[in-house]
Amino acid sequence: MVLVMVFGAALLIALLLSGLAARSVLSTSLLFLVGGALVSEGFLDLIHIKPESEIVAVTADLALFAVLFTDGMHVRFSELRKRWRNPARALGLGMPLAFFGISLLTHFLAGLDWTTSFLVGAVLSPTDPVFASAIVGRKEVPARLRQLLNVESGINDGLALPVVLIFIAAAGPTGHATEASFGTIALELALGLAFGVGAPLLVSGLVRFRLLGAEPKLQPLLPLGVGVALYALCHLTHANPYLAAFSAGAVLAAVSPEAKNAFEPLGESLAELAKYAALLVFGALLTPQLFGDLSSGGYVVAVLAIVLIRPATLLLSLIGTEFDRREKLTAAWFGPKGFASVVYGLLVLQAGIPQGEEAFTLIAVTIAFSIVAHSSTDVPIARVFDVEELVGIPDDQRGRRWPLGRGERKSGATAAAAERAQPSRAPQGPERHGGTDGGDRPE
Repeated sequence: MVLVMVFGAALLIALLLSGLAARSVLSTSLLFLVGGALVSEGFLDLIHIKPESEIVAVTADLALFAVLFTDGMHVRFSELRKRWRNPARALGLGMPLAFFGISLLTHFLAGLDWTTSFLVGAVLSPTDPVFASAIVGRKEVPARLRQLLNVESGINDGLALPVVLIFIAAAGPTGHATEASFGTIALELALGLAFGVGAPLLVSGLVRFRLLGAEPKLQPLLPLGVGVALYALCHLTHANPYLAAFSAGAVLAAVSPEAKNAFEPLGESLAELAKYAALLVFGALLTPQLFGDLSSGGYVVAVLAIVLIRPATLLLSLIGTEFDRREKLTAAWFGPKGFASVVYGLLVLQAGIPQGEEAFTLIAVTIAFSIVAHSSTDVPIARVFDVEELVGIPDDQRGRRWPLGRGERKSGATAAAAERAQPSRAPQGPERHGGTDGGDRPE
């Protein structure tokens, strides 16, 4: 009950400071992380949570599932078909490069054996959708950049998990991954994708029956029911819940936009609550003893994984793309480590491999550094981008942007002034504006 009281107090403080946090480097996520650390054994000694405690795995797992489910709803298949190359570059080139870069640093600087080093690289190579959403949800950021970060962070968790499980098997008592391990991993991924696609299609089909369907005030609960049932089904069948969550959110938004719109406010709130609860619990693990157990080489790895490996590998993968310099630098920096790595790190710890505790300590410290660095820089980064509004553009000018003047913001008066200032470019029909879900250029 002490943990519930601490969570309630932290939630109230975070809500009271959320307006200030939206305008400054103050981070509500960091507040929960610090709050959890303050009440842990190393400081006020109010709560006692160990890495092997069930509450750690459950809260991180729920937070990751909830955020992936809601983030999947922001995927537009029409836009993804037109702009699939950028996420494919990040996933197919940037992620493997990050995996090898972190693995090499871990082996040579932290002193872990090669198998465990590759395991740490696999755990820390995916970016986390929980903290990527801090920048993905900001309308100041160009839509194509938001789409890149959203799709990358939503999919790379599922891609990393098989590699993590393979190296856990290789580092275990038998020392090698068996064919049965590969088959099991493939089956879990296939089931996760099948459930994620099938569940929303099934519910959408049932709603079309005349006698079925939710009344208006209960419509937000329909996607919630899909998510809850899917979460339980995945854990009962050992299907990959993260791939299922992201694919279910994307499919649900595609086949039932009205359900997505009804659920969005509730879904975002529930995802935030799950994130804050998991942050508080994870913060309670960050005791002075944990930081003291990490070697100096481990600290170097933790810092370089954030400030060197991610930026360098993603910049390499985005060479030759249409992103401008600011967009590339933002995408390169904003590769946070979070609950996906927490969940996978706990798998490492619970597997009982020879250097599992050292690996988990390195993983936990890296995640803590990443949360501090990325959750406090989303507002300054978003302010780097000018707020732009698209007005009607003739066919021969398609693809251009017409930025607002310095200091202007989107408003009816601004739009009218822009239209008066550009009468020759005024549209014949309704204006088209860039939005959260659409592209950053009119089609």
